[in-house]
Amino acid sequence: MAQTLRKPEIVSIARREGMVTVDGLVSRFGVTPQTIRRDLTELAEDGQLERVHGGAILPSNTSNIGYSERRGLNQSSKVDIARACAREIPNDCTVFLNIGTTTEAVAAELTQHEGLLVVTNNINIATALSDAKGIDVVVTGGNLRRSDGGLIGDLAKQTIRQFRFDYAVIGCSALHEDGDILDYDFLEVGVSKEIIGRSEHVFLVADATKFDRKAPARIASLSSAEVFFTDKPPPSRARSICQNADTRIVIAPTSG
Repeated sequence: MAQTLRKPEIVSIARREGMVTVDGLVSRFGVTPQTIRRDLTELAEDGQLERVHGGAILPSNTSNIGYSERRGLNQSSKVDIARACAREIPNDCTVFLNIGTTTEAVAAELTQHEGLLVVTNNINIATALSDAKGIDVVVTGGNLRRSDGGLIGDLAKQTIRQFRFDYAVIGCSALHEDGDILDYDFLEVGVSKEIIGRSEHVFLVADATKFDRKAPARIASLSSAEVFFTDKPPPSRARSICQNADTRIVIAPTSG
């Protein structure tokens, strides 16, 4: 495949999978590693990708990528993470699920649970659980973020303050190697902090693409989570923080 055709395909794969690797692209296109590295360097110079060790990711900046693209990124791993998380949520409890495509995957895995009260600021989650007979759903108020169906702001926080949750399942936009849980929207960060403060058990769900992304607003530290569900081992400093805080890391088994 000519470079003019190969480079757009590389960007398309990165948008679909969250990242690309040199080895994977060599196998896909049947060219040399040097050719792929040159393609990735040129794409990075054009601002279409960001180079990381062994490959490239979508560029990091102060705004999130589109919801439909996020929903498709690393989707199989999100399902694996969601299944691992849902297995540790019992019947007959109160659960908060916040905004995010991975928390939406958790909602899909909870549909066979019984006796749950699910509170959410995610309209997509409310819709997904609307037919689940064993689950009652409460949707917070708040300002509607049309890009992804999230409810944010003071009204969302006021609803959350009316509850104590047995479990909170939260997602994030990025994870810093020093253990900071990060997001793009300051209004959403305020809601996430309120959720953590009102929950007995906090579960963080985030796939490994979040290790290579950047976002400006800090939600909390990994030490705030009781369990961190992911698909690959996090960076060493993040692992040390989890170990020191007794935050359990669960590497989800792959379904494939």
